[in-house]
Formats: sequence, C-alpha cells, structure tokens
Amino acid sequence: MSAPRIAVSGVLRTWDGAERTGVNAAYLQSVLAVGGVPLILSPLLGPSIASRALDGVDGVILTGGEDVDPQWYAAERSALLSPPSHERDLFELALFATARQRELPILGICRGIQLINVALGGTLFQDLPSERAGPVDHNPATPRSARGHSVRLAPGSRAAEALGAVSLQVNSFHHQAVRDLAPSLVATGWTEDGLVEAVETNGEAPWLLAVQWHPEEMHAEAGAPERGLFRALVERASARAEIPENAVG
Repeated sequence: MSAPRIAVSGVLRTWDGAERTGVNAAYLQSVLAVGGVPLILSPLLGPSIASRALDGVDGVILTGGEDVDPQWYAAERSALLSPPSHERDLFELALFATARQRELPILGICRGIQLINVALGGTLFQDLPSERAGPVDHNPATPRSARGHSVRLAPGSRAAEALGAVSLQVNSFHHQAVRDLAPSLVATGWTEDGLVEAVETNGEAPWLLAVQWHPEEMHAEAGAPERGLFRALVERASARAEIPENAVG
C-alpha cells in the first residue's frame, strides 16, 4: 500500500527582496512523522487550478496564516484586522470546495478552522481582544510550542479520539476565531471561557476536523497528543486511497 498524499496549503511571502512561496516546515514534518507524503499547494496556482491541483491527492491540510477577509461573511472590516490575502482566500476557498466535492478528508489548523467555518456559512471574530475580551490570552508572546491555555473536548468526538484526551493544554497565537458556527459543523472543543477551539462534521458527512491551535509545532515531541490529529487524517486518507478511482464520487 502506498503512502497517502496530503496536500498542504501554502503561503506567498516577500523576504530577502524576493517573492517566495512555501509553508512552515512543521506541517510537513508532522505529516511525514505519521506516514503521509506532504505536497505543498501554493496560492500562486489560483482558484482556476485548484481542482487539478488535487488530482491524485488523498487528504488536505488547510494551514495557518493571514486573517480571512470579512467580505466572505458580509461584515465590515475591523480597524484591527491584519491585512488579508485576497489571492490566498480565493485559492483556499476553491481548494476547500473541491476537496469537499471529492469527499477528501480535511484537517484545518488555526486560519484553517476559520476559513472552513466561513466557507460553510459561519462568521468570525475579527479581533478577539476588542470584540470578545476574556480571561484567556489567545496570542501570548511565548515560543510557538509553548502550551498556554486549556481546551475541553467533547467525549467521543473525533477531536477527543484523535488526541486521546478530553482536555489538554495547547499552544495559541491567533486573534481571529469562530463567532457564529456554520450550520453543517459541530463544535467539539472549547476554552474555559467558551470560545470554540475545535469543530468537525457529523459521522454521515465527509470527514473533516479543524482546530484553532497549532498542533504541528509539537512535531518533535514523539509522545505529543497532537500527533494524533495528523495520524487520524493520514489514516482516513489511507483508507480512501485504497478505494478504486472509479468508485470515488
């Protein structure tokens, strides 16, 4: 059996005087650690190529990064919104739509959970400190792998089963988050003050799981529960990869 191919959404950045595209290595290392083959899909491909870009792919990871533009959920821009990438939004919305149509398993991370929620009809807090002040600091000035707050998980949920726990301490660095949950999603993880931190589809819908924190940053820790999220995706992708191509809708 061949290793499943996992598409990982990339970013476009300018540094050292050049325009470059790629993704944080931690995402690739997390997929490799559980037996998947990661493939970077750059937003340079554009929405018109999103469908072809997923040919031969068995699963998808939507990664972290820029704020999602509030135009996609019919809201006025907050003055505290970080500059969104229209190019990336369009590409990932098309990527997500194609992945759903093909019933590919999808894992969303940080921006990923936000994009998924918006794509399915939900809305976002554009800036938590100004719109939903609370006791939890979601963007502390700590290392990326530092565990900063706790998350409670619904027993029996995909998130709890993948992580092997119903509560855990997670790392956190974001200022946007799920506000109104999309109708087709189920919330299965929350902070102690009730902010949604994990969502998934029900058992009858195509497999999807998304979290607000950054599990990829724990890739170097072999026993980290976060590795279970990537393992769950790769196992689901492996099962799908075994289905004959003409049997997949």
